Amino acid sequence: MKEVFVGIDIGGTKTAISLVSYERTTVDEIRIVCKSKFSTPVGEQAVHALDMIKKNIDSLVSSSECAGTAIRAIGISCGGPVDSTHGIIKNPPNLYGWFHVPIVDVLQEKYGCNVYMQNDANACALAEWHFGAGKNTSNMIFLTMGTGMGAGLILNKRLYCGTNDMAGEIGHVRLSGFGPVGYGKIGSFEGFTSGFGISQIARDYALVELQNGKTTAYCDSITSLSSITAKTVAMAARNNDPVAIQVYRTVGEYLGKGLSILIDILNPEMIVIGSIYARDTNLMVDSMQKELEKEALPTARSVCKVVPAALGECIGDYAAFTVALYGEGYVNEE
Repeated sequence: MKEVFVGIDIGGTKTAISLVSYERTTVDEIRIVCKSKFSTPVGEQAVHALDMIKKNIDSLVSSSECAGTAIRAIGISCGGPVDSTHGIIKNPPNLYGWFHVPIVDVLQEKYGCNVYMQNDANACALAEWHFGAGKNTSNMIFLTMGTGMGAGLILNKRLYCGTNDMAGEIGHVRLSGFGPVGYGKIGSFEGFTSGFGISQIARDYALVELQNGKTTAYCDSITSLSSITAKTVAMAARNNDPVAIQVYRTVGEYLGKGLSILIDILNPEMIVIGSIYARDTNLMVDSMQKELEKEALPTARSVCKVVPAALGECIGDYAAFTVALYGEGYVNEE
């Protein structure tokens, strides 16, 4: 039987809403019927956010082949912190003005269906576990490795959120007494492995070159230091710039250090890494593996695969509606 689900992916700059046709068979049949996107309202405009979400859902339903069909459930993926138990967006740093927003209650009252919410790392973990690289695993970790570094934990075939939705904040773990800043902490895992952190490392490397009368492919002057991004450094590394290559080797080394902690504590069978790692695995995998071999317990390391995420640019859409599928008991049923 085909059923209709809605996925809402709330990001710091854009919110995407997907209307999904889903049928449980021996191989799940899923189709995104239609989508809409709009700039996420923040600051003074944040008060209009829920109205915009409802307006977009109504427009999708009325204009699609699913018109007149009841929505089975709604799933929400949003940057944390969130309270998934009570359905409240608590005041995420990338959503200025979204202070204690009771989004689940509002949408349940409007549409008369179950509404579920998870932070974006947990939502992506569910998507990669059910539809992506982690399919058929029992113990899987998903790492975001994008603008920040967060983790979603699948333990014993269940999403593990912790006591108050704070499980998986691996980005906050300090790996060094000095280094790039991430998650408000110098030398943190996020500092060394997020997009923002990579640009910090690259600026330091470029500054050394400039002070020695040299340049790099991604930075040719002091004035261009501020324009360095993880993307521009990756492009230079792909074109064999030696400094850019060293930046990503350093990132891989610290990625390996962080993964070793996760492997030793949680003993997963798979770690799935998205975004930056998925796009440029080859730039950091060798240094990452060397660090894993040095730091992780051999017995735990031997049963754990580290792989890039499989859902690519679609992961945000999948993450949101997979939250609804999981809430309804459709994900990895025994």
